[in-house]
Amino acid sequence: MKLGKLQEVDIRKVWTHEQYDFSKWLSAEENIQELGNTLNLSLTDVETEKFVGSYRCDILCRDEITGKVVLIENQLEQTNHDHLGKILTYASGLDASVVVWVVTSARDEHASAIEWLNKHTDDSISFFLIEIHAYRIGDSEPAPQFKIIEQPNDFIKTVMRVAQNKGMNESQRYRLEFWTQFNDIIEQRGKPFNKRKATTDHWYSIAVGSSECQISIDLVNKNHKIRVGLWISDNKDRFDYMLQHKEEIEAAIGFPLLWQRLDNKKSSLICTYINGLDFKAQGNYPELMNEAIDIVIKMRDALQYYIRAEL
Repeated sequence: MKLGKLQEVDIRKVWTHEQYDFSKWLSAEENIQELGNTLNLSLTDVETEKFVGSYRCDILCRDEITGKVVLIENQLEQTNHDHLGKILTYASGLDASVVVWVVTSARDEHASAIEWLNKHTDDSISFFLIEIHAYRIGDSEPAPQFKIIEQPNDFIKTVMRVAQNKGMNESQRYRLEFWTQFNDIIEQRGKPFNKRKATTDHWYSIAVGSSECQISIDLVNKNHKIRVGLWISDNKDRFDYMLQHKEEIEAAIGFPLLWQRLDNKKSSLICTYINGLDFKAQGNYPELMNEAIDIVIKMRDALQYYIRAEL
């Protein structure tokens, strides 16, 4: 079998102008989603050319799960001091929690600067340095590829944050260990959904393409259970609509669900439970984690139509 040869394409031959070509391309839904997949973020509410005083940043958006403001600064050339200063100015002016610097080539000194920023800031802000490349095989259309040069070490940042708050208690330590291992399993399975930062929280949220809904995996160690469910925020009509299609949804998922309208709360919940969680007996962690991932995928796929449907 004859194989083609992968050839790198000059970025400026793909996108001639940084603002009018590249930023416009990147802000399109499928492309910003691809960058989000690289960063393990679900990027939404995209704005371009957002003014910061007399300056303007390239792209401003939001992480669907955390609500954090994400600043993206594009530089279709090698990194320089000018753009490093710009990203800090824009981040402070727009109160960004995630800063993404996209370049064609990262100088060692600027990669070191981003690494230093991540090491010396807590987990309330994250810095990414990303290279954009393009490749083709033969006469094929050029295919873009994002390459992470620097990114935050979320495990270290979480430990630093907790240490500043007088250390982790036992439950926090167990949860951080669980989510760190859970993220490893997600990677091993080819990232069926974007992984989130490992934290000491008892929940782990997964985006489903709507700010109104999200899937959450919750650790309920005192009951030795893991809950996997879809939370619907402040929309009882959406829950009622899904409940009307309960049989179709459960048939598609393959098992019954618990339907909790929660009339005394703003949110509603559709969920199921996995038995066997014990922070002090971790031998079954891979089995539990894989089962949780399987349920997330089934729920996401089966509920997608009902999440997006107009009421």
